[in-house]
Amino acid sequence: MFEKILVPTDGSECAEAAIGYAEDLAGQYEATVHVLCVVDSRTLDSAPHLERVKDESTEMVESVCEDLAGSNIPVEDAVRTGIPHQEILQYASQQGIDLIAMGTHGRTGIERYLLGSITEKVVRLSDIPVLTVRAEPDGTVTYPYADILIPTDGSEQAAAAIDVGVDITSNYDARLHALSVVEPIAMGVDFQSADVFELLEEAAQSAVDSVEKKASQASLSKVETAVKYGHPYREIHSYVDANDIDLVVMGTHGRSGLERYLLGSVTEKVVRTSAVPVLTVRPSNEE
Repeated sequence: MFEKILVPTDGSECAEAAIGYAEDLAGQYEATVHVLCVVDSRTLDSAPHLERVKDESTEMVESVCEDLAGSNIPVEDAVRTGIPHQEILQYASQQGIDLIAMGTHGRTGIERYLLGSITEKVVRLSDIPVLTVRAEPDGTVTYPYADILIPTDGSEQAAAAIDVGVDITSNYDARLHALSVVEPIAMGVDFQSADVFELLEEAAQSAVDSVEKKASQASLSKVETAVKYGHPYREIHSYVDANDIDLVVMGTHGRSGLERYLLGSVTEKVVRTSAVPVLTVRPSNEE
């Protein structure tokens, strides 16, 4: 499934955190890791400045590649100049990248997740899966994965993540968890009708059953399903904590132009606040 993994880096702690996760996945899938640094053309004020920054960037990616090569991971390095998120997406397209692994940092409260950041734009616009990794102060990592969670509501966006989540679970011989959350108040309407609530419960059960069916077809023996009640992203976090989840694999959809990425959505909130890595997957037929 993953033959080429791209890790964009700028030398920051957040970017460095993603390298270990990319290395671990590359080892499992026998993939090549591409290490890319993009020199932001908007920050350059002269030709000498450009050359100095490019030299520093080249040294940085070469150092990362040397470390990866020491672990017998095939590597490719590249330095580009331009608008970072555009260069990352263009490189991924040109090189046939299967997965982008990027560092990020979490924000809480009323702050928006990585407002205007490179990672936010790549997640929003990428047609291929994007793994977002938050750097922990103590250097804690959650790989190799032992417990993987696929949250689902039965939608096309959620279903896009199932095959990817099942494949990763199989490769790591991990336990797969499927979770669907029934929201008492949905779409601005308080569903107090027993009949309507029963329909929501049935839909949630059907959603996790579809994940279990895919897991069975892939011969996964360790599968757990659950239906919870409450606010979806909060219940997902609670489930992650209670079950020692190492990776969350979620479906998403992209937006362009002036629209914010998944405004107020469950996926956006999980990515913004998750203590464990989140792999977002966009439906292949989505424009």
